[in-house]
Amino acid sequence: MTIGELAKACGVGVETIRYYERRGLIPDPRPGKKGYREFSDDDARRVQFVKQAQGLGFTLKEIAELLALRVSSETTCDDVRGLAEAKLEDIEEKLRTLRSFKRALGKLVDQCGGSGPEGHCPILDALDDPKPKKRTRRRS
Repeated sequence: MTIGELAKACGVGVETIRYYERRGLIPDPRPGKKGYREFSDDDARRVQFVKQAQGLGFTLKEIAELLALRVSSETTCDDVRGLAEAKLEDIEEKLRTLRSFKRALGKLVDQCGGSGPEGHCPILDALDDPKPKKRTRRRS
Protein backbone atom coordinates (compact mmCIF):
# COMPACT_ATOMS: atom_id res chain seq x y z
CA MET A 1 0.00 0.00 0.00
CA THR A 2 1.13 3.58 -0.59
CA ILE A 3 1.85 6.05 2.19
CA GLY A 4 -1.52 7.69 1.59
CA GLU A 5 -3.33 4.38 1.83
CA LEU A 6 -1.44 3.48 5.00
CA ALA A 7 -2.23 6.84 6.57
CA LYS A 8 -5.92 6.53 5.71
CA ALA A 9 -6.13 2.93 6.95
CA CYS A 10 -4.57 3.94 10.27
CA GLY A 11 -6.44 7.20 10.72
CA VAL A 12 -3.35 9.41 10.70
CA GLY A 13 -1.85 11.93 8.33
CA VAL A 14 0.85 11.23 5.78
CA GLU A 15 3.23 13.49 7.72
CA THR A 16 2.66 11.34 10.80
CA ILE A 17 3.78 8.27 8.86
CA ARG A 18 6.88 10.13 7.65
CA TYR A 19 7.60 11.26 11.20
CA TYR A 20 7.29 7.70 12.50
CA GLU A 21 9.72 6.62 9.78
CA ARG A 22 12.26 9.28 10.81
CA ARG A 23 11.91 8.18 14.44
CA GLY A 24 12.48 4.55 13.46
CA LEU A 25 9.05 3.43 14.63
CA ILE A 26 8.29 1.89 11.26
CA PRO A 27 10.97 0.52 8.94
CA ASP A 28 11.84 2.06 5.61
CA PRO A 29 9.34 0.72 3.09
CA ARG A 30 10.45 -1.31 0.12
CA PRO A 31 10.44 0.35 -3.29
CA GLY A 32 7.30 -0.37 -5.27
CA LYS A 33 6.73 -1.04 -8.95
CA LYS A 34 5.89 2.50 -10.03
CA GLY A 35 8.55 4.19 -7.94
CA TYR A 36 6.22 4.56 -4.98
CA ARG A 37 7.30 3.15 -1.68
CA GLU A 38 5.26 0.12 -0.62
CA PHE A 39 4.07 -0.31 2.95
CA SER A 40 2.92 -3.65 4.32
CA ASP A 41 0.15 -4.82 6.60
CA ASP A 42 2.84 -5.22 9.27
CA ASP A 43 3.62 -1.51 8.92
CA ALA A 44 -0.08 -0.78 9.50
CA ARG A 45 -0.01 -2.96 12.63
CA ARG A 46 3.03 -1.06 13.89
CA VAL A 47 1.30 2.29 13.34
CA GLN A 48 -1.74 0.99 15.23
CA PHE A 49 0.58 -0.24 18.01
CA VAL A 50 2.11 3.24 18.24
CA LYS A 51 -1.32 4.87 18.41
CA GLN A 52 -2.52 2.44 21.10
CA ALA A 53 0.63 3.01 23.17
CA GLN A 54 0.28 6.79 22.82
CA GLY A 55 -3.29 6.44 24.03
CA LEU A 56 -1.90 4.90 27.22
CA GLY A 57 0.48 7.80 27.72
CA PHE A 58 3.71 6.31 26.38
CA THR A 59 6.12 8.71 24.68
CA LEU A 60 7.52 7.91 21.25
CA LYS A 61 10.86 7.08 22.86
CA GLU A 62 9.15 4.62 25.19
CA ILE A 63 7.17 3.20 22.28
CA ALA A 64 10.43 2.59 20.41
CA GLU A 65 11.60 0.59 23.44
CA LEU A 66 8.36 -1.39 23.47
CA LEU A 67 8.67 -2.11 19.76
CA ALA A 68 12.24 -3.31 20.26
CA LEU A 69 11.08 -5.59 23.07
CA ARG A 70 8.25 -6.83 20.87
CA VAL A 71 10.61 -8.15 18.21
CA SER A 72 13.36 -9.46 20.48
CA SER A 73 13.39 -13.19 21.02
CA GLU A 74 14.88 -12.65 24.49
CA THR A 75 12.11 -10.39 25.77
CA THR A 76 10.10 -11.59 28.72
CA CYS A 77 6.74 -10.35 29.88
CA ASP A 78 8.55 -9.08 32.97
CA ASP A 79 10.62 -6.75 30.75
CA VAL A 80 7.47 -5.23 29.31
CA ARG A 81 5.85 -5.08 32.73
CA GLY A 82 8.83 -3.08 34.01
CA LEU A 83 8.29 -0.41 31.37
CA ALA A 84 4.56 -0.34 32.08
CA GLU A 85 5.16 0.01 35.83
CA ALA A 86 7.59 2.88 35.22
CA LYS A 87 4.94 4.59 33.07
CA LEU A 88 2.35 4.10 35.82
CA GLU A 89 4.67 5.81 38.31
CA ASP A 90 5.20 8.70 35.87
CA ILE A 91 1.44 9.07 35.54
CA GLU A 92 0.99 8.98 39.33
CA GLU A 93 3.59 11.74 39.72
CA LYS A 94 1.84 13.86 37.08
CA LEU A 95 -1.47 13.34 38.88
CA ARG A 96 0.08 14.44 42.18
CA THR A 97 1.43 17.55 40.48
CA LEU A 98 -1.92 18.31 38.85
CA ARG A 99 -3.74 17.89 42.18
CA SER A 100 -1.30 20.36 43.72
CA PHE A 101 -1.94 22.84 40.90
CA LYS A 102 -5.68 22.36 41.36
CA ARG A 103 -5.48 23.08 45.10
CA ALA A 104 -3.35 26.20 44.58
CA LEU A 105 -5.58 27.55 41.82
CA GLY A 106 -8.70 26.70 43.82
CA LYS A 107 -7.40 28.77 46.75
CA LEU A 108 -6.81 31.72 44.44
CA VAL A 109 -10.27 31.40 42.92
CA ASP A 110 -11.77 31.29 46.43
CA GLN A 111 -9.91 34.49 47.33
CA CYS A 112 -11.21 36.29 44.26
CA GLY A 113 -14.64 37.77 44.69
CA GLY A 114 -14.92 38.30 40.96
CA SER A 115 -15.83 41.95 41.36
CA GLY A 116 -13.77 45.04 41.81
CA PRO A 117 -10.99 46.55 39.76
CA GLU A 118 -8.35 44.43 38.08
CA GLY A 119 -5.72 46.13 40.25
CA HIS A 120 -7.03 44.24 43.29
CA CYS A 121 -7.35 40.79 41.80
CA PRO A 122 -5.72 38.18 44.05
CA ILE A 123 -5.22 35.83 41.11
CA LEU A 124 -3.26 38.40 39.11
CA ASP A 125 -1.39 39.48 42.26
CA ALA A 126 -0.30 35.90 42.91
CA LEU A 127 0.79 35.41 39.31
CA ASP A 128 2.71 38.68 39.43
CA ASP A 129 4.47 37.80 42.71
CA PRO A 130 8.25 37.73 42.04
CA LYS A 131 8.71 35.25 44.90
CA PRO A 132 6.30 32.38 44.33
CA LYS A 133 5.44 30.35 47.36
CA LYS A 134 7.52 27.21 47.67
CA ARG A 135 5.48 24.09 47.33
CA THR A 136 6.12 21.40 49.83
CA ARG A 137 5.70 17.77 48.93
CA ARG A 138 3.67 15.62 51.19
CA ARG A 139 4.79 12.09 51.71
CA SER A 140 2.15 9.45 51.24
